[in-house]
Amino acid sequence: AGAVRTPLSGPAEPPARCVCYGLGRFGRCPAARYQLAFLLLLLDELRVPPARCALFDPAFSAREAAALRELGLCLLPENEEGKRGIEGEATLFYMVHCGKALYNNLLWSNWSPAALSKLVIIGNSFRGIEERLLSRILERDYSYIAKVLKGVEEVALPSHPRYLDTFNDTSVHWFPLDKLQELSPEVWDFVEEPMYQDCEDLEIIRKGE
Repeated sequence: AGAVRTPLSGPAEPPARCVCYGLGRFGRCPAARYQLAFLLLLLDELRVPPARCALFDPAFSAREAAALRELGLCLLPENEEGKRGIEGEATLFYMVHCGKALYNNLLWSNWSPAALSKLVIIGNSFRGIEERLLSRILERDYSYIAKVLKGVEEVALPSHPRYLDTFNDTSVHWFPLDKLQELSPEVWDFVEEPMYQDCEDLEIIRKGE
């Protein structure tokens, strides 16, 4: 967990709350249990009270939801599809192995230098997404990821042989204000909500599904 504090020890405002998407069925899956354990360690390391951490996964069972509440965590009442604004409060988003559309939606919901500079994302490497996707697909389907690549700092989580499948391709991402302000003004002008009409492999569960 200390590896996450290191890139956040600069001038950036430390997270005051946390949102977790896509944790998975930790009652059945060991990898999801490790991810939950790491989340709890992170909250302790960053001094974020469990009550200020909200989670959502449409796959949670009633027993898993009850277990999370017993740990003092909060459950979001509905599927936000990642479209959550930070409302001016520095926020950590814990999104290990989530679909690309979820990251793209989150960026769209906070599409301004002021908001993004208060955002930290622990999830799939943006560099890895860039390397694996054709540039035209990235720009068409996940345009907010594509546009922010020059404004993001990224550090991979240290690898551990026991948790290779649990945290592979996972990085800490943050958005320094000075780097965001270097992007061209036109980058911030386009704020159309992502729809994914032409996306052939959409890795997200839609609201109501």
